[in-house]
Amino acid sequence: MKNQIALKGGAYSLMLTGIVSAILIVINVLASVLPSTLTQLDISSARLYSITSNTKAVVNALEKDVTIYWVVQADEEDEVIENLLAKYESLSEHIQVVKKNPDVYPAFSQQYTSETVPNNSLIVECGDSSRYISYEDIYLTEADMTTYSYTTAFDGEGMITSAIDYVVSEDHPKLYITKGHGEAELSAVFAEQIEKQNIETTTFTLLNSDTVPEEADVVLIYAPTRDISEEEKEMLAEYTANGGKLMVMAGPVEGGALTTLYSLLEEYGVEAEEGIVVEGDRNYYAFKQPYILLPEMADHEITNPLTEGNYYAIIPIALGLTVTDTSGSVTQLLTTSEMSYSKTAGYAIETYEKEEGDVDGPFATAVSVDCGGDGQIVWFASSDFLDDMYNAYSSGANLDLGMNALSFMIGEREAVAIRSKSLNYNYLTINESTASYLKVMMIGVFPLVFLGYGVCVVVSRRRRQNEAV
Repeated sequence: MKNQIALKGGAYSLMLTGIVSAILIVINVLASVLPSTLTQLDISSARLYSITSNTKAVVNALEKDVTIYWVVQADEEDEVIENLLAKYESLSEHIQVVKKNPDVYPAFSQQYTSETVPNNSLIVECGDSSRYISYEDIYLTEADMTTYSYTTAFDGEGMITSAIDYVVSEDHPKLYITKGHGEAELSAVFAEQIEKQNIETTTFTLLNSDTVPEEADVVLIYAPTRDISEEEKEMLAEYTANGGKLMVMAGPVEGGALTTLYSLLEEYGVEAEEGIVVEGDRNYYAFKQPYILLPEMADHEITNPLTEGNYYAIIPIALGLTVTDTSGSVTQLLTTSEMSYSKTAGYAIETYEKEEGDVDGPFATAVSVDCGGDGQIVWFASSDFLDDMYNAYSSGANLDLGMNALSFMIGEREAVAIRSKSLNYNYLTINESTASYLKVMMIGVFPLVFLGYGVCVVVSRRRRQNEAV
């Protein structure tokens, strides 16, 4: 009897095991035919295997067929790129990924580029338009002179989405950059991002022109060191009044002032104060330097992406703008605290303490001006905030701020602002007050708490021992 019961129990267990195994096999078979977007979760810290909403908007809007040629030798496929391409292909029936083995098709890449094509490079094609993406542009490695090390970032999504946007578009935005006033060269990260956004750039001078070129979608004045003439001011004023878009990045200059340039803002109720803004509130500056500002960001589509991502913009060496406009045409994008003041000594500053003659804040360090008739001015009162070093300190937030402003004036384009994904660490930007608080907690409070807890434990144990005795 016991043997029969044991036999039945064993048969039941065997049958149950078989049923469970069959169910698991069926589940695995079904899962294998599902797209990777449904079966794989991205738990990487840099979100390497995820697609942003910007890319989804660009891809879902496709009406033309796009082919992505993946130039790669057999068994040399990069896993991250392979996963990313699969996601693009699954998002739209208009996208097809085709592998091209250079050993089998040695001359294939030559019809698209004269460069040497590394393994795992891409070519995006739509009709007669194409763009080549080198593997070296997907994995970006740069020297960081502040830490004497190298930083690496993955920019696959940004490069591919930008290339798709480029090959399917017939008309690209045109950015006209002024020269003739000692303007600086665009910072490397800013220039690269402009190119990545498929914005065509042209340098020009107003000194030999009667008007701003009609084909300019946006005019950029970048870090001038000398003032413009009254005639140039009138041309720019007429340009914005008639619907033109002007973007200015101009801070304090040594040995003078950009009086005529800044007078463009006066008719809109914005005046520039003399000197360099210094913060008196430690919550509003960084790196123990009161002139490296961490201003408050307003609620605006230029700044909202930063505030939503908990980023700080770092604004160094800035002029203070006082806004008296009451019409609502001026938005103060970045503002200092009420404890800020402008050091009228400028670059001859000898102390950060407030002195007689210094101008009380708060100030705006960036404004957006609605000029009427679709005309727009976005003005940053710092020439250095897009410098590569300050952008790195802000973990790329400064570049995002500049590109968001440019995008705002050109018009919303979904391919804009897809950040590369760092494979290293980012700087944690905190204000001076928070830094001091953390030091006190880490060096003073926490050790004392643990010490006190340890003393209590020792005393309690000895008391129990004495009571037992």
